[in-house]
Amino acid sequence: MSNKLIVKDEVLIEASPPEIWEVLTLPKYVSQWDELPEDYPDHPMTEGSEVVWNHPNSGRTITKIIKAMEPKELKIALYSSTWEEKVNEGDISYIYKLENRNGSTLLKIEIGDFSLLADGQKYYDASAEFAAESKHIIKKLAENL
Repeated sequence: MSNKLIVKDEVLIEASPPEIWEVLTLPKYVSQWDELPEDYPDHPMTEGSEVVWNHPNSGRTITKIIKAMEPKELKIALYSSTWEEKVNEGDISYIYKLENRNGSTLLKIEIGDFSLLADGQKYYDASAEFAAESKHIIKKLAENL
């Protein structure tokens, strides 16, 4: 069996888990650290919330919140219509975990498992870059609430 391709990153944030949860689930903040379609509704994202992108050249991409344990863990399934492999919902996902650390919060990010895809390394590399950049924006937003 191949090695798993899961991006793991983390950042210590000087904010409470509920403040960080807002940054992870309110579209007005999410749009500052991740892409959202222009017509995405402004209500808080909860379990079952989906974001759908229809790309003319690269098919359809869907993210769906499949677990929302406020303010501890958020799991968002990732799916692309261009993947030839059969992937079950949640096999490839974004996971955000919040842990109290003496008045600060450790945000742990896991993205993957891209080893399920033939071109998984490409997705892994892009996701590693996404995690490295987005964690700093999430931190800045949460610390300035």
